[in-house]
Amino acid sequence: MKVALLAGGLGTRLSEETAIRPKPMVEIGGKPIMWHIMKLYAHYGMRDFVILGGYKVDYIKDYFLRYRASQCDFSIDLSSGRVDWFEAMGDDWRVTVLNTGDATMTGGRILRARRFLEDERFCLTYGDGLSDVNMKRLIAKHASTDAWCTLTAVVQPGRYGALRLSEDLTEVKGFREKGVADGGLINGGFFVCEPQMLDLIDDDDTVFEAEPMQRMVERGKLGSYVHDGYWQSMDSLRDKQILEAQWASGAPWKIW
Repeated sequence: MKVALLAGGLGTRLSEETAIRPKPMVEIGGKPIMWHIMKLYAHYGMRDFVILGGYKVDYIKDYFLRYRASQCDFSIDLSSGRVDWFEAMGDDWRVTVLNTGDATMTGGRILRARRFLEDERFCLTYGDGLSDVNMKRLIAKHASTDAWCTLTAVVQPGRYGALRLSEDLTEVKGFREKGVADGGLINGGFFVCEPQMLDLIDDDDTVFEAEPMQRMVERGKLGSYVHDGYWQSMDSLRDKQILEAQWASGAPWKIW
């Protein structure tokens, strides 16, 4: 199963870092946060990634083009260009990096990747949130329903909009703004999607979290999987500092 990663936003609330690199390439423990996310999926056997880049996408391209050289020792014959690697890489990933446009909205980025997703079920996530979510259970939950998309519902106090779920917590019925003290469930950003979902995206200006999700709610096609474990987004410098401290003390998201 392929994994699509949204990695094209400006990351304006983390401008201290994103002035020189895209947000998913901001480092935690010396590695881009996107690398940590990819390691989670690879732990569950998903190693085929489609990165939906935009802002400073060349930074992402350069990182993966140089990835093997940065990980392994080698000898190079400068006359022929032949490279002999001294050891095998630990990450057997296939990585497709797309430039989906600087100004394209999240839905538009996903739609532009359609031909690379091969009309099959796929996973989708943002390039700025860490979790120890059990992907095997999330995918199994999605497969047991007729949802076109299943999102991961997590607990996070504060500034996010909350979900209104069905009584058995399996279907999203709507969205609402939440108060500062509201500890309700929110969209944690780890999705399993069917290709039919792509038909609900109009164009580059479509925000995935708006019209497409609302259309799935109206059709009863937006499912939910409640994750009560670790989850943390990186929306600010303070969030980055929290993640760095957690990495130094054991990294609760590091299950690989």
